[in-house]
Amino acid sequence: MLVHICCSVDSHYFLQRLQQDFPDEKLVGFFYDPNIHPYNEYLLRLKDVEYSCHKLDIELIEGPYNLDEWLKKVKGLEDEPEKGDRCTVCFDDRLETTVKKAIELGHDKFTTTLLISPKKSQEKLEIIGNELEKKYNIKWIFKDYRSGKGVEEQAKVVKENSFYRQNYCGCLFGLSAQRESQDKLMDEMFLPISNQILPQSIEYRLELYNNRTNLDETHIPYKIVKQRFLNYRLLNAKVKVDKKIVPSYFLCYSTVNKGKTSGRIAFEKAEIHYLNKDEVKIITVDTFNDFTQSHYRDVKDLMYHPLTFEAELKVRSEITQNPYGLSAIVIIDEIIDGKYEIDIDAKIYEDVKEVII
Repeated sequence: MLVHICCSVDSHYFLQRLQQDFPDEKLVGFFYDPNIHPYNEYLLRLKDVEYSCHKLDIELIEGPYNLDEWLKKVKGLEDEPEKGDRCTVCFDDRLETTVKKAIELGHDKFTTTLLISPKKSQEKLEIIGNELEKKYNIKWIFKDYRSGKGVEEQAKVVKENSFYRQNYCGCLFGLSAQRESQDKLMDEMFLPISNQILPQSIEYRLELYNNRTNLDETHIPYKIVKQRFLNYRLLNAKVKVDKKIVPSYFLCYSTVNKGKTSGRIAFEKAEIHYLNKDEVKIITVDTFNDFTQSHYRDVKDLMYHPLTFEAELKVRSEITQNPYGLSAIVIIDEIIDGKYEIDIDAKIYEDVKEVII
């Protein structure tokens, strides 16, 4: 039996039940989910499914990540609600591809872990499965493992195994609609040009769950717990001196009142230059090197090869003597005598992140 898998949260308990109900059946997982966006989120869910299938001793096959083709199929349905026509087209695509793969591999049965997801329509999935069964002459296995205490048992299994619990279905359109209704920043779509790993970003979670897998394989005890914290995303920022833009790098948690300010350097102490407005502090890249024991040639080098987010926080704390400070700290190549204009578009918001202890 080929089992289409969407994510470990929905698949692990579902696969356990299939193993119980079909003890003589060879189960093979098929991860085909080109709807998942961005790509690092796709990788995170794939790696978590690999982790799950390894625990269950189930072979896993990865399907193609043909996002462009998927986008063409759902064109015109971008604004459809969850469980609407866009989801139907998505189910059609994923299940028909699963059937074709099953036939290619010599399987005579197919099913999908989408059936157990509370956010998916079992009725639509049953109709699609029945139609594919008739079209391709392959047995469709419909199992409602959601009813009774299924959802409760599923949640218990997820918690016991520390699986990645994603907070959106997967596609860009569902994500944008969900974040808009929540009035939350869609920070899943942020990836700095530097590839710096930001707090609670997909890249952060990918690293965390890779660590979980390594700890599990080496039998080191651990727990994944949640922590509340103040998150930060810099959307864009720039510095002008006497109307000319100069290369600049803004340390994390840099903000100014109303997003912009201007002024001149009022004084300098210990190579930190203080603007006469809005608590802005300016240092050169050489001073930054002294603080961090780094060897950056210039600001451009720093932009593309930054320190870790955590290391930047230590620099901020050292400069301001305040680990929770929000004053702008700007790094430039050299101090220029002139009028500084500073624009910062940044978001600071309460958030929750997972950490391993």
